[in-house]
Amino acid sequence: MAARPGTRPTVNVRPLRSSAERDLVAERMRLTLLEVVGEELYTMEWLRARVDFHLEHGAVFVAEEQDEILGHTIVRVEEGAGLFSTTYVAPPHRRRKVAQLLVARGEEWLRARGMDEAVTYTAETNLPLQRLFQGLGYAEGERREGFVKLFRRL
Repeated sequence: MAARPGTRPTVNVRPLRSSAERDLVAERMRLTLLEVVGEELYTMEWLRARVDFHLEHGAVFVAEEQDEILGHTIVRVEEGAGLFSTTYVAPPHRRRKVAQLLVARGEEWLRARGMDEAVTYTAETNLPLQRLFQGLGYAEGERREGFVKLFRRL
């Protein structure tokens, strides 16, 4: 459905639906690593398998607008806490609150599974993701081996 003239289309956050979307999320996981770490660490086959793992053991949510996937977040329960594994928004759609919508949906999923804490780990150099989560009330935890933990009570 097209937006009314002069209005912005609505961003919808929903579960991943298809293998084509799975492949897109895997590709964007690759792009995340390139952006943050500066190198490719995994094959596309491994990344697709990782998305499949999360579909079995967690959830993958995508943000879409007019049939375009703008970004995704991946969550799962691990060691008694809710874990954000990956959150990514395509560069043309950043600074539009898409990531905030994705994180909110991930937190909702975690709360529905009885989690009272959410965490994410990211490279110490990934300042944009740190600012995103800190802006959503996450506190900085331990730093170890080049990574920082961010967490908050749900």
